Amino acid sequence: MFKIKDIELKNKVVVAPMAGVTNHAYRSIMKEFGAGLIYTEMVSDKALVHGNEKTFKMLYIDEDEKPVAIQLFGSEVDTMVKAAKIIEEHANCDILDINMGCPVKKVTKTGAGSKLMTTPELTEDIVRSIVEAVDIPVTVKIRSGWDHHSINAVEIAKRCERAGASAIAVHGRPKSQLYRGKADWSIIKDVKDAVSIPVIGNGDITSPEKAKQMLEETGCDAIMIGRATQGNPWIIKQTVEYLESNDYDKDISSDRKIKMMIDHMDRLIDLKGEKLAMLEMRTHGPWYIKGMKNATYMKREMAQIKDRESFIEMVNKYKNESIT
Repeated sequence: MFKIKDIELKNKVVVAPMAGVTNHAYRSIMKEFGAGLIYTEMVSDKALVHGNEKTFKMLYIDEDEKPVAIQLFGSEVDTMVKAAKIIEEHANCDILDINMGCPVKKVTKTGAGSKLMTTPELTEDIVRSIVEAVDIPVTVKIRSGWDHHSINAVEIAKRCERAGASAIAVHGRPKSQLYRGKADWSIIKDVKDAVSIPVIGNGDITSPEKAKQMLEETGCDAIMIGRATQGNPWIIKQTVEYLESNDYDKDISSDRKIKMMIDHMDRLIDLKGEKLAMLEMRTHGPWYIKGMKNATYMKREMAQIKDRESFIEMVNKYKNESIT
């Protein structure tokens, strides 16, 4: 267990914010597998301020998901503060997180995401202004820096702490590296050594063993898993078990993966309707079947399916021919 301000988290395993992924359906699965804290997809400050209906729907959080952190992105103090107040009023969240790590061009070209790390004074101003405007804990997610020539995670972390942030998550790659190559965990350790608020380590946690290794090497208070949860919610349960008992269930059969994939599809249908859910399963489905026998064929079939009935028929056919 660890705390972010007055929010108690039952374990040190955190699910990262992922655009187009960590919606309510995904979060409900992560919670059932034991995640201590889950982040939403990032939401735009300007979209909230302008009353965008789609963005407002992203604020929905079920009581069963909690604790949840809503992640906000933007680059202007005024709109970030207004959006933060909207989130506090309309969302059932426990924590408000400021995105300073997204490397995607359509975000950074507006000065938001990881681009904020190139303007430390603005970064501090945004954090301080939001902390003063809302009562819920405010946290920040950063990268190691903009590129390998401007690694400034420690400076940004100190500024965020000084501005009143309650915790900071650090991805051990600069923006220029995107998700390629190896994350530099030493940056996470440097941040942990420099601040007194909780530090969450992120980057290259692909197994329970890696999670424990990061905790031991960096001294961070918790670990954040992102892409490794895609099609593999078991990594959350396995990591929680491993950190508590040094052992975990390694036997995840193809049948269990397929059942979970169908469950995920049904949750998406409940959330977004069949049409949108089936489109999203073209992304989620291949993650679940990755590495399975004849997965390439099944992935190709998924790309054509437009309704639940056809999806189930395809899955049953695959099970009969490839698993049994």
